[in-house]
Amino acid sequence: MNTLLSTSWERFCQFFFYDPGLDVALDVSRTNLSEEQLQGMQEAWHKATAAMRALEGGAIANPDENRMVGHYWLRAPELAPEPAIRQEIESTVQRILAFARKIHAERHFTDVLSIGIGGSALGPMFVHDALGGPNDMMALHFFDNTDPDGMDRVLARLGERLKSTLILVISKSGGTPETFNGMIEAQNACKKAGLDFAKQAVAVTGAGSKLDQLAEKEGWLERFPMWDWVGGRTSELSAVGLLPAALQGVDIQGMLGGAAAMDRLTRAESSHQNPAGLLALAWYAATGGKGLKDMVILPYKDRLALFSRYLQQLVMESLGKKDDLSGQVVHQGIAVYGNKGSTDQHAYVQQLRDGLNNFFATFLVVEHDRQGDSIEVSPGATTGDYLSGMWQGTREALTEGGRESILITVPDVSARTLGALIALYERAVGFYGLLVNINAYHQPGVEAGKKAAAAVLKLQEEIVAALGPEPLTAEQVADRLKASDRVESVFHVCRHLAANARFGVLADGDGLQARFNRPQ
Repeated sequence: MNTLLSTSWERFCQFFFYDPGLDVALDVSRTNLSEEQLQGMQEAWHKATAAMRALEGGAIANPDENRMVGHYWLRAPELAPEPAIRQEIESTVQRILAFARKIHAERHFTDVLSIGIGGSALGPMFVHDALGGPNDMMALHFFDNTDPDGMDRVLARLGERLKSTLILVISKSGGTPETFNGMIEAQNACKKAGLDFAKQAVAVTGAGSKLDQLAEKEGWLERFPMWDWVGGRTSELSAVGLLPAALQGVDIQGMLGGAAAMDRLTRAESSHQNPAGLLALAWYAATGGKGLKDMVILPYKDRLALFSRYLQQLVMESLGKKDDLSGQVVHQGIAVYGNKGSTDQHAYVQQLRDGLNNFFATFLVVEHDRQGDSIEVSPGATTGDYLSGMWQGTREALTEGGRESILITVPDVSARTLGALIALYERAVGFYGLLVNINAYHQPGVEAGKKAAAAVLKLQEEIVAALGPEPLTAEQVADRLKASDRVESVFHVCRHLAANARFGVLADGDGLQARFNRPQ
C-alpha cells in the first residue's frame, strides 16, 4: 500500500488543536504542512497577525473605497474604533430582538420572505437550513435570484399565507438588480392579492440608500442598517443574517457568542495555538500558495449541507483576485465545492480517491448524533455509528491515496457552533489573503459582471427599437445596430425575447438561421 502522507500519532499530536470552551477540534496533520514550513513562514505569519490587528483596530482595508473592515466588531462591539459604531452595533442587536419578540407576540405573521442575493442570501439560507425545525417561530422562504420561475415556486408554496408573510428586502445600496427585481415581483404579488406591501415590508439597507428612502417614504414596518464596513460575504452576523434568524426563533446571541469565542482563539500569536492560522497555513501548503488545488468541503451532517455554498462565496470572492497588493498579476484563488457525507461516497469520492490529485478535502464532523436515543440498525451499531465509520473510512482511503485532508470536529449543530464556524472561516480567509499578499476584502470582478449585465440590457433596448416587420437574422440585426462585434450577444437576446414573447418579438426558423421580427 502506497501511503504518501504520514498518519503517525506523533504527527497527529503535533498538528492537533482543541479548545475545551467551544469543544472544537482541528487536525491538519494529514496535509503536507510541515514543521519546517511553519518555521519558514514565521515572518510572514507575524506580518499577517499584525495586519489583522490593524484591521480590527480600524485600518483602511480598501484604499480604493476608503473602507474599513469591521465584521469582527459585530460580535465584539467594544473593539470598534469609534463609540458611535459600538453604539450602533449594540442598539441594532437589541432592536432586532425587540422586533422579533413583537412580531412573535402579535401572531399576525406566520412566514418570512427574505429577498437578497449573494451574501444577503447565502448566510441566512445556511443558518436557516442548519437550525430549522418543526418548532420554528416562523417559516422562512427566499428570493435569492432573478429567476421568475424560482420566484413563482416560492409564491406558490406561500399561497394564501402571502397575506401573513413578513417581507425582508436586503440590499446595501438598494440598487442591486436581483434584489430590486425580487422586491418588484413581491410587490406585484401583494397587489394581485389585494395586499398593502408596505404594511408587510422591512428594509435592511444602508442609511440614505435608494431602498432606505423608499421604505421611509412608503412607511414600511421597519428599517435596519447595513454598514459600509461590513462586506456582503461577511454580513451573516449583522442585521442581514440576525434579523431572519431571530424571526425564525434562532438564538442570535448564542451565534454572536460563539463567534466572539472563536475570534478570541484566532487572535493567538502562536500559529500552533491559532485554529484559523493553522487552517490558512494548511491551505497555503496544500495549494503552494497559488491556488493549485481545490478545496472540497465534506460535512458529515445533513444540517450542514449548505455550508459549502456559503463558503464558496466567502472563500472564492475573497481570494479570487487578479492582482496582488503591489499591483503584480498573480491570479490568486482557491476553488470550493462540496456536498455532504456520506452522500459523496456514492458520488464524487471515487474521483477524489483515484482521479486527479488536484484538491484537498475538509471533513466537518458533528460529534452528537441526534436528540434522544438511537436504535441499533445492526448488532452493536446505530445509524450514527455508521456515519462515523463512513467519514473515518473515507478519510483513510484518501490518505492511502496520498490525498490531503483536514478534519474539523464540532460538538453539535447549534447557534453557538455555527457562529464559531463562521468566525473560524472568516479569519482563515483573512489570514490566507495576507499570506499571499492580496486584498481579500474587495471584489472588482463582481462589479465587472454587473456592468456587463447592464450592457446586455442596454443592447436589448436597442434591439427592440431596431426590429420591425422585416425578418432579420442576428447578423443583420447586429449590422443595423453597427454592433458587428456583438453578434453572439444579439443572437442570445433575440432568442430570449422570442421565447418569452417580449415586445411582440417572433422567431421564424431555428438555430443560427432563425429570423426575428416585430410584426406591427
